[in-house]
Amino acid sequence: MLIAKGFLAAVAVATAAHAAPARIDAEYSISNNGLVIGRVVERFEREGTRYRIESVTRSEGLLKLFLDDTVTLRSEGRVGPRGLEPQRFDQLRARDPARDIHATFDWDAGRMRSEYRGEAHTESLPPGTQDRLSVLYQFMNMGTPADEVRLSMSNGRKVAQYAYRKVGEARLRTPAGEFDTLHYERITESARESRAELWLARDRHLVPVRVLFDDPGGLRLEQSLLSLTVQ
Repeated sequence: MLIAKGFLAAVAVATAAHAAPARIDAEYSISNNGLVIGRVVERFEREGTRYRIESVTRSEGLLKLFLDDTVTLRSEGRVGPRGLEPQRFDQLRARDPARDIHATFDWDAGRMRSEYRGEAHTESLPPGTQDRLSVLYQFMNMGTPADEVRLSMSNGRKVAQYAYRKVGEARLRTPAGEFDTLHYERITESARESRAELWLARDRHLVPVRVLFDDPGGLRLEQSLLSLTVQ
């Protein structure tokens, strides 16, 4: 997904992971300052102690005329007492494979190995770290998210710390229906940091319904839910 995807809270018991759905299919539109520029199709699948997520974003509208591209994100790993535990993350660009990212998570060694543009390096891997795709589906493994959430999240190249706070609750109307949501925003320390907001569906396993991303450079992306199926 093309968003500043970063949220997680410590999961207390293993039973939460077993309560998660076996499959989620979601579709989103992406707009920049109100102009639709892309569409995202996502699928989360869980079988026993394994999970796999794939997110495919394709250009739409005017952007497609200038930059016809497809970006695919994949995350796979284990489901355990702490919820999702990524073991591999990939970001693939149809238009520019040289910018593909591949990351593997070695939890025993506490290291993440990243490959980008033909070079490899390693990063420290704090407990509970999520990748930029798995992090959004980790919410379903929680009971009720805390009012303030601090986490480690990787984009496949590095691991960074993020903090979010709950700022309210709202009922949102979308093409996929109406949802009661929990509203979180990223805690930033300077104007140079990107801002992010996330609305999670309370009665649909905390699946994101709406996401806003504001870059200091002026880019403002909104991701809105078009359809949702939970099994």
